[in-house]
Amino acid sequence: MSRFIVRRAFQTLIVLFLVSVFTFLIFQIIPNGNPAERMAGRDATPAQVAAIASAWGFNRPIYVQYAVMMQKIFTGQVVSYVQGINVLDEIRRGLPATASLAIGASVIWLTWGIVLGLLSTLKPGGWTDRVLGFAALVAISTPAFVIGAILLVVFAYKTSIFPSEGYVSLTQDPWQWFMHLVLPWCALSLPFIGLYSRVLRASVLDVMHDDYIEMAKAKGLSRRRVLIHHVLRVSMISIVSLWGLDFAGLIGGGAILVESIFSLQGIGQYAAMSIQELDVPPIMVIVMYTAFFVVVVGALVDIGYAFLDPRIELNA
Repeated sequence: MSRFIVRRAFQTLIVLFLVSVFTFLIFQIIPNGNPAERMAGRDATPAQVAAIASAWGFNRPIYVQYAVMMQKIFTGQVVSYVQGINVLDEIRRGLPATASLAIGASVIWLTWGIVLGLLSTLKPGGWTDRVLGFAALVAISTPAFVIGAILLVVFAYKTSIFPSEGYVSLTQDPWQWFMHLVLPWCALSLPFIGLYSRVLRASVLDVMHDDYIEMAKAKGLSRRRVLIHHVLRVSMISIVSLWGLDFAGLIGGGAILVESIFSLQGIGQYAAMSIQELDVPPIMVIVMYTAFFVVVVGALVDIGYAFLDPRIELNA
């Protein structure tokens, strides 16, 4: 276990370094990438642009700019070029909405993905399997923002059952927090439910033909016990892998469109606004934050592998 932790920590540092370098360089080479010109405005004189570049250090060598940016990020002093406010404060302000959306949606799609995936395996090729397979195909093929728009029209604008936009803090009003997130949860989780149910179905049907499963059946164990305690445990490895990466991506702003449709003011919406304005500091922080979270969740997923299948060695 100690070797595994050390190896993962080393991999995290490498990933963060490479991601930060590539992200920083991309915004240096794109057209209109000079932040001094955008900060000065369209009617600014060359002298004004030069003064801003000197004050912010944009005229220094690129490796110096990168080093300064990293120092500010890790000391919590990075400031947005466009808004002039602390980026980490903005991320902390949007994190509750993004975390609430990601955690709630991930629980929904993981639970229903497992339930529907198992239902599909009870009688493979039967009418239940076919109906669920068709529904999963429709869900996977429909983008989350389209589902969100449909849910808004039906349940917010037409019937007014749920609020149409905004986020309410859990500590402020738990019921309103729940009501404001029901539609975003559904919009974000439905495509994942379809995907996870199909993946689990394929995995379960594949494991059902393994020798140790046949031996368990020969011992007289019930179908339910074989399915839950033997087949499902091994089949969940693929689901855990998918869930870890998807959840990490959502926490890092992967639900940009859903957050924008429902005006949740989370990290994803903040990232989208920063990209539109070519505001490098928020993008750098969000990208590095996402990369770190993906690596950490990946390590936790590997530990989950060992729990689900003791044959897997973490130190290997």
